Amino acid sequence: MTETIYREPLDQQLRHQVPAELFGSFFPLRVEPFIFTIASQLSDDYTGGYWEFYTLSNDAFYMAPVSERHFQVRCQNGYEGTLSPDAFGITCCLYTFSNLSFDANETLARECA
Repeated sequence: MTETIYREPLDQQLRHQVPAELFGSFFPLRVEPFIFTIASQLSDDYTGGYWEFYTLSNDAFYMAPVSERHFQVRCQNGYEGTLSPDAFGITCCLYTFSNLSFDANETLARECA
């Protein structure tokens, strides 16, 4: 039987606490700015804005831009298409988490372990 994973937006009071628990000081210094950079690289439609933070029922975390419009993306793996704001946010987070995990000088993995 497959368990359904659901998301919940973080309350405003927890926007700093949950990322700090997961990433330590790396969140405001490296993780969040990297997500915004990836968003700009993947889509010319992305011009900044407010991002919602979400926790998942499997204890995961991601963030997504608050937008009524979808984003036209061009990914490094050759995918070109349109993503909803939620899918775009998940994609940007996954790119970021992956890239930071391969950084030989980064201690993010040790912080999160």
